[in-house]
This record gives sequence, structure tokens and C-alpha cells, in this order.
Amino acid sequence: MGMPLELNTMIVTKGREKRVEENVFLLEKEGYRLYPIEIPIDVRKTMDSDSSGTAVIKKVELQNNRTTITYQLISLNSTN
Repeated sequence: MGMPLELNTMIVTKGREKRVEENVFLLEKEGYRLYPIEIPIDVRKTMDSDSSGTAVIKKVELQNNRTTITYQLISLNSTN
């Protein structure tokens, strides 16, 4: 049986993102997940919250039943 893969069409951070550079972030998620790369997608704090911005994913790493993505924020929606 193959590994279950989840296809994600947005980045849901749950506040766990780590800043690497000014607008570049690292986010680690449980399980193996596929993300579109080099395409602008929505960033949200939770699945149900409003979009907090738009990002482009630069790198996806799958190992030890975890997925780590590196993404660059390209626009930010105001949170007020």
C-alpha cells in the first residue's frame, strides 16, 4: 500500500511558521502533503480564517512522515 498523500491548495499555518528571511518562511506539517510549487496560493492561519496573504512555495521536502515547505510571502492582507 502506498503512502497516503494529501493535496493542499492553500498554506494553513496555525501560527507555526518560522521566519527564515524577511518574507521567507518555513512550515512543518504532519504527514506527506503535496503543494503546488511556484504558483501564488492563499496563506491562512486556519482553514476557516480569511486569507492573510499570498505566497509562492519554493521548496517541499517529504521525510519521516513530515512535510516541510519553504515559501515566500508575495502579498499581505491587512489583519485589522
